[in-house]
Amino acid sequence: MARTRTHTLAITDPAADVELAQRAHSGDGQAFLSIMQAHNQRLYRIARGVVRNDSEAEDVVQEAYVRAYAHLGSFRGGSSLGTWLSRIVINEALGRLRRGRRKAEMLGSIGSGQDATIIQFPMPAGVDDPERTMAQRQILHLVERATDNLPDIYRTVFVARVIEGLSMEETADLLGLRPETVKTRLHRARHLVRKQLHEQIGPVLLDAFPFAGRRCARLTAAVMERLGLSI
Repeated sequence: MARTRTHTLAITDPAADVELAQRAHSGDGQAFLSIMQAHNQRLYRIARGVVRNDSEAEDVVQEAYVRAYAHLGSFRGGSSLGTWLSRIVINEALGRLRRGRRKAEMLGSIGSGQDATIIQFPMPAGVDDPERTMAQRQILHLVERATDNLPDIYRTVFVARVIEGLSMEETADLLGLRPETVKTRLHRARHLVRKQLHEQIGPVLLDAFPFAGRRCARLTAAVMERLGLSI
């Protein structure tokens, strides 16, 4: 898939969303594949912004798709399909954070000697290494690290608004916040990121947390196999 910002997801036909969801719910593999291909990049970026780990973000999106498939019959188009899926991703990602923290606390309480950190899953070597220059890679690494370092309440807003390009209203709807709260948190998040980078961040964020090529295809194939769908 091309590495582009998915602004088209914000402009959807509710009736078309419902029709596509119903087709997928009835077992139409091509319909569900179309849903994944349209939303993979956005959902991955949102998950990555919450869990701060590439592999775990993939797991989050995969589990979210499985959950979404089981509930497609309840989708009525009250919000866009993209927003509906994004909420499921955020709930799954936050749930993993909570479970990870509880596990870390348990390990700490029994004197395991291990650091109380969320379990991280290794990335396979050589996967999705875009042809960027070394300078670009270093800059993107700084941006991703600065984003990862944001407190949770700021990071989710920052990822949705700046990296994914959602509108203020979409972000508020997605996160269950007032637009004024989104605006305040975004302002604070930008300040914190700029403080870390000591420079304007602007266009470089377009390529932050890439989700394309083999990684996207791998996740899509895994979900289709888990659900027993064919095209």
